[in-house]
Amino acid sequence: MATIKEVAALAGVAPSTVSYVLSGSRKISDRTREAVHAAIAELGYYPRASARTLRGARTDVLVLAVPRRPGRARAVDGCFAIEVSDAARAHGYDVLMMTDRNGVDGLRRIARSGLADAAVLMAVQEQDPRIDAVSELAFPTALIGHDDGCALPAVDLDWEAAVRLAVRRTAEAGHRRMVFLASADHEIDSRRGYALRGLRGARKAARETGAEVRIHPSTGTAERLGALLRTALTTRPEPTALVVQHLLLLPRLLEEVAALGLRVPGDLAVVLVGSLPDDPVSGALPRIELPVGRMAQEAVRLAVEAIDTGPDAPRDRGDARQLIAPVMAPGAPVPPPPPGRTG
Repeated sequence: MATIKEVAALAGVAPSTVSYVLSGSRKISDRTREAVHAAIAELGYYPRASARTLRGARTDVLVLAVPRRPGRARAVDGCFAIEVSDAARAHGYDVLMMTDRNGVDGLRRIARSGLADAAVLMAVQEQDPRIDAVSELAFPTALIGHDDGCALPAVDLDWEAAVRLAVRRTAEAGHRRMVFLASADHEIDSRRGYALRGLRGARKAARETGAEVRIHPSTGTAERLGALLRTALTTRPEPTALVVQHLLLLPRLLEEVAALGLRVPGDLAVVLVGSLPDDPVSGALPRIELPVGRMAQEAVRLAVEAIDTGPDAPRDRGDARQLIAPVMAPGAPVPPPPPGRTG
């Protein structure tokens, strides 16, 4: 099947010009329009999926693409699905959820068949192949998460700044030795943006504060988590604080800490990065909450804007790329280390 890039090359124009001809969103000369339509006819290009902005051809549906490992459920995915659905309804859209682990084939199928007007992508990787797929199809898309080399509109918590803030506040409370429990190893291996940025934030904060920050990638299984924590928290000299970005197994994590005979916060400060709002387990701990509602609302707004203006329409990069500054939740400051364990 021909792509919009192939049409553009044959017509001697940019892919964005093909999109404008299909959508009618820009004034295009008769000569250019005729060249584009001739290329479409010659290549047998089916424009419907690439012209979601055609009036009267909309479905009023957004696809939420959430890569999911079989047998693994994450509370954060459910929270985002609800918030995205609520935000979409406010704009007059329903939401189709797609959980293909790879996601590329599913997005191509949905775009080409016209099942949805735009996509919202979650769990964005560096050099995410889904971005290439939607860009090739000129399918309006917004990201929850971001890829530095991508021009698509995106919104995310500034994960690097969030981990730096958590480590810095922990150091300011007097902790000189801490463990940073990073995202799960499979998330780092998949080059998920939030995982890699969290690692960068921890390393930068260690240099800035002079604190010893022992970085350990986490794990997706409860059994391995126990062994990891026992090693990390008992290696001498023992750390006095644990900064956690991987929160999927937080209840099990706290159980393992207790099993080691450590009291929180008396013996060990536990500081969370990216906890869910109103989570009863994390509510009493010092934390930076993930602004799920704001991120969902902005992602939907950006996706709807991409439908209305065309996927290749020029846009202000500052408005299209939003990194939300982290804040420590009020009422739960980082406690100091136990007496005599500040060195």
